[in-house]
Amino acid sequence: MGEITASWNLVTKNNNLRTIMTLAIPAMIENILQVFIGVVDTYFVGKIGTEAIAGVGITNLTMNVYIAFFLALGVGTTAIVSRNIGAGKIENANNAVQQSIIMAIFIGLSFGCLNLLLSKRILMLLGAENRVVAYALPYFLAVSVPSVFLCVMMVLSSALRGAGDTKTPMRIAILANFINAILDYILIFGVFNFAGLGILGAGLATTISRIIGVILLFNKIKNKKTKIYISFFDNWKIDMYMLKSLAKISLPAAVERLIMRSGQLIYVGMIIKISTEAYAAHNIAGTIESISYLPGMAFGVAAATLVGQCLGAQKGDEAQRLGLLSYFLAAGIMVVAGIIFYIFSPFLASLFTKDAAVTAQVVKVLRIIAFFQPFLCITLVITSALQGAGDTKFPMYSTLVGTWGIRVVGVYILAMKLEMGLAGVWLAYAADITLRGIILMIRFLQGNWKNITVS
Repeated sequence: MGEITASWNLVTKNNNLRTIMTLAIPAMIENILQVFIGVVDTYFVGKIGTEAIAGVGITNLTMNVYIAFFLALGVGTTAIVSRNIGAGKIENANNAVQQSIIMAIFIGLSFGCLNLLLSKRILMLLGAENRVVAYALPYFLAVSVPSVFLCVMMVLSSALRGAGDTKTPMRIAILANFINAILDYILIFGVFNFAGLGILGAGLATTISRIIGVILLFNKIKNKKTKIYISFFDNWKIDMYMLKSLAKISLPAAVERLIMRSGQLIYVGMIIKISTEAYAAHNIAGTIESISYLPGMAFGVAAATLVGQCLGAQKGDEAQRLGLLSYFLAAGIMVVAGIIFYIFSPFLASLFTKDAAVTAQVVKVLRIIAFFQPFLCITLVITSALQGAGDTKFPMYSTLVGTWGIRVVGVYILAMKLEMGLAGVWLAYAADITLRGIILMIRFLQGNWKNITVS
């Protein structure tokens, strides 16, 4: 018990509010930067031409599938590292990080080989025209084949967050954004006697920035002053028991994301059938809505870390209290965002389009979005809290029922059969988020997750 008491410093040194904010604010900045790096890429690639933008877009569709697995492995890493840090079992935490790196390298290289062998077929399967494939292929190869660096980078960041360090991933994200922006300009357009590589340069800029990020993250965790410590000179060996523990937590999280992605493909196809204006309005409203995700995702990181560490320190009630406090803090921000969406929806829509028909639909959707922000916050923060406890199966089941049983079916009935158009799509979305949020909150309040073992 002495080890546990000695390790219990993250939550007790500061008050709970300050502790949560210390974890959440850097995570929020990091999330904003992740969005920004895509904006920068799109901006520079847009100077090349429409086909280049389409090439980047279709590559990102593929990468989103891979990222689902990378994020899921990060969930498992955070859960096991935070639990062991809270219990004062530093060696176990280090072993978890080491095994996560081994698994990340295996998964990343596997996807990379698949992309190298089937790159053109993958792009054609996604429906890309020949002229788009010609632009997409160099970018696709430059970004997706070395995807192992993205996977390792995400796992190392998750390990540091599990140890309570969200500032290092944020700082490295800032530097990666800066490097990516500079390299985008140099490698796409060229400088001095260098002619530039076009869209290939954009892909190389992204990959180089990720490689630098991995090097910096490795440099951080090889510092003995950090809570987790890994050295290249350690005795690296495969620990099947730890790998099974990681897989047990990560696999349901990966399946959950794939369930959601597949459902999105189905109902987006139905939106396209409604009208071009409806599809444009849907994308605009979704882009605006994504801003409100940032606080939910950031406080979700704080909740996952604190819940895991509290459970490791055998403080289940404290874990529940901090998870709920993280939710209420995020919900307060997201409710304010909802009020802004409702009041300023005409202005927000006008920033993206001048088409009156599209604007009217965006306004209607944003006012629907405004009302379910508290429930959307539950699906972001409480899901992360449950995952931090190692409870990844329940969110997977709730996503399966919500996405396919409510959202996809609801879009078909409301939007297609009852001809409610885009409003019907987002009402089905609201029903899914609301019911799923209620179910997830009940699960969290019941507290069965306190008894889950992660390794």
